[in-house]
Amino acid sequence: MSNKYPHLMSGGQIGQLQLNNKIVLAAMGSNFAGSDGHCTERLIAYYEARAKGGTGLIIAETSAVGWPRGATMPNMLGFSKDEFIPSLKQLTDRVHLYRSKIAAQLTHGGKMSQEDTVAGRPILIPSLIKKGVSDMFNVLSPLEKGSFIKSAGPDGRGPQYIEMSTTDIEDMVEEFAQAALRAKKAGFDAIEIHGGHGYVIANFLSPAYNKRTDQYGGSTENRARFLCEVIAATRQQTGDDFPLLVRIDAKEFRVEGGIEIADAIKTAKLIEQAGADAVDVSAYGNIAHSIAFTEAPLVHEPNGFVDFARAIKKAINIPVIGVGRIDPEQGEKHIAAGDYDFLAMGRKLIADPELPNKLAADNDKAIIPCIYCYVCVSKIFINQPMCCAVNHHTGREHEGDIIARSSESQKILVIGAGPAGMESARLLALKGHAVSLWEKENDLGGTARIAALAYEPNQQLISYLSHAIKSLPIDLELGKEADINNIQANNFDHIIVANGAKRTAPEIQGKQLRHVFDGDELRGVLFGNNKTAVSKLSPFQQFVLWAGRISQLLRSITLLRQLSKLWMPLNKHIVVI
Repeated sequence: MSNKYPHLMSGGQIGQLQLNNKIVLAAMGSNFAGSDGHCTERLIAYYEARAKGGTGLIIAETSAVGWPRGATMPNMLGFSKDEFIPSLKQLTDRVHLYRSKIAAQLTHGGKMSQEDTVAGRPILIPSLIKKGVSDMFNVLSPLEKGSFIKSAGPDGRGPQYIEMSTTDIEDMVEEFAQAALRAKKAGFDAIEIHGGHGYVIANFLSPAYNKRTDQYGGSTENRARFLCEVIAATRQQTGDDFPLLVRIDAKEFRVEGGIEIADAIKTAKLIEQAGADAVDVSAYGNIAHSIAFTEAPLVHEPNGFVDFARAIKKAINIPVIGVGRIDPEQGEKHIAAGDYDFLAMGRKLIADPELPNKLAADNDKAIIPCIYCYVCVSKIFINQPMCCAVNHHTGREHEGDIIARSSESQKILVIGAGPAGMESARLLALKGHAVSLWEKENDLGGTARIAALAYEPNQQLISYLSHAIKSLPIDLELGKEADINNIQANNFDHIIVANGAKRTAPEIQGKQLRHVFDGDELRGVLFGNNKTAVSKLSPFQQFVLWAGRISQLLRSITLLRQLSKLWMPLNKHIVVI
């Protein structure tokens, strides 16, 4: 039992399901499944690592109940046929080797059914919708845009929507129920019905997308009817003792007339009455607006959805799962306060699958921090396999030991103590090699120290790596510049050069002017180690910078972030080339 996280790390219960702790892996697409809808070793190993790391409940990535129909990505798990059960059973068996439980997240993509568009299949939605204008292409690179060409479909006309008949609705309800039964047969401990994020159930729940005039449209009760029928049919197939979770949107950002918290509270009450065991509270952002994706579902604001979870928790009696960039400290606080019952984390558990075990051991400093850079989800957005900027093992767990395969201890020099150098030294030292790490500056972090000034999560990465380096038997020498003589004098077996990029600005006319700085000069001004750049400052700015260096205050990133505002040469009007 953790002393620091007694509520978060204590056991919990959802329906009949007993959990080891209150940490939930939020479902996130990976593109690790096979193109045939089956589990692959890559996907299984990815989830196994999170189970081994101590996650209480793993909610597997969103999976298609009608696969290939309703699929939202090229490599998506299928639950539409019994032939999928054996590979799914391999997944659950591997997770169950540890104390973790696993739920299948079931959905139909609705208007988000990208693979139906690609194949030229009609897309079933509750009501016909107008095709809106998107600004997303304005922020994509040419290479990224290439991933969307196929999304126009075989005829280039884009998605072809069809309004669902009552027969279509009945058929899809049965698809959900049969998919849930297959999940139970495959050894899943629970299912989560995905009723959010623009998928078909969310389309029914949303007053903006559901314009039906029959019993499935109009009031909240009517718009929730489809979801409640799915719950009832699923219960009939799986039994009352099989845990059933439902994920819903508490708000649809940038959707005129979309779901608001009052709608979500009513829906949550109806879900409870229909027989659900827990409500997973998320939100949706209209991806026609590029900024919306950082509002929801992958919110950039810390604790962005806590108020939603708190409001729904007050209205229902079944457990509520909170999500939305909540760190463990805040999760502990909110669970203790009764704002929600379980903490779901996606990006954090991608960055460090061992996070729960480290929390249980009160070893926070050893946690690899998520820096919220969106690399993981951006890969999914352009139909590529997920990866992580701070954990190279993510998605490569199936490859085994991919670093330092040598069985004999080697004497290795790493030159440069930025993130790349520190991570290299850390991994090599963990494998038992004799590692020396040289850095010509007096501080660890390299260029990431500058990045940390503008974006604080980068500072957390530096802090984590610095702690790791200092806790390992690494010969760290700061203020030491590598040259041919001191390298040859040490007889190293291998050398890793991690001294960063060469930053040489072009000879632009006027570059020498006092108000013009290239990137390297700005770095030099920040740290006061570029005489040419510092000479461009006013006498007062030079004095403040000198005082900061002499007093050693500039070695603290937090203080540097504040003090640099006194001498950085930033005026009201700035041009960035």
